Amino acid sequence: MKYLLALGLFLFIALPARAAEDEAARAARWDNLRHVVFGDRVLHDGTGVIALEAPTRAMDAALVPVAITLSGAKPVKAVYLLVDGNPSPLAGTFHFGPAIDPHLLKTRVRVEQYTLMHAVAETTDGELFVTERFVKAAGGCSAPAGSDQALALREIGRMKLTLTGDPVPGQPELAELLIRHPNNNGMQMDQLTRNYIPARYIQTIHVTYNDRLVFDFDADISLSEDPALTFAFIPDGPGDLQVTVEDTAKAVFKRSFAVTPQRS
Repeated sequence: MKYLLALGLFLFIALPARAAEDEAARAARWDNLRHVVFGDRVLHDGTGVIALEAPTRAMDAALVPVAITLSGAKPVKAVYLLVDGNPSPLAGTFHFGPAIDPHLLKTRVRVEQYTLMHAVAETTDGELFVTERFVKAAGGCSAPAGSDQALALREIGRMKLTLTGDPVPGQPELAELLIRHPNNNGMQMDQLTRNYIPARYIQTIHVTYNDRLVFDFDADISLSEDPALTFAFIPDGPGDLQVTVEDTAKAVFKRSFAVTPQRS
């Protein structure tokens, strides 16, 4: 009884200490990471400018949904998404063009361990604003592929675009882009051969509307299998939303989606 009481007291004292230690380690990791990515530039508190949503505890560490909303008065030219605890923390960077409505971005990422995520907005005048979120997930980067690899390679590069409503010229239109790609990062093991699957993942996604840039997205190994991107663009009339995707094998996939806005 005395042993159990002593053990309980030890755990009661040790757990908060361990939590504080983990928090300190996460803070130190972010401090190092921010200097690697942004140098000595000042990162301002993003409250009122940028918000990041992600599940506190992810259902699937290989498919963690994230949403970034921008609400500041200053125009934003780029958004950086970082998963601090991943082997390659900079999951992706959005570079905005004149045809974007940047208020909402969504995608899915892999998460390798309990970690902080950070989203950073860069305004057109060069200021940086940051927000963070803590996510409990583990093993997402090395998790086995969720689909048949042979089938995934046969269908690689297929795309689907879904619009949420009837487009109106000059008004933001929300779109969801799905891209068929295994996005192997070199950490997954083939469950039959027990060999590691060679890395092959999407590096860039280029989206335009009537030759006006919506966004360029520079991706890395943290992006999930079969990436999904939700974004808003501003149609200036009937035209084509054109998507060009390039992966690390230098394969290029292109698709054009006709958009016919209704009269305003």
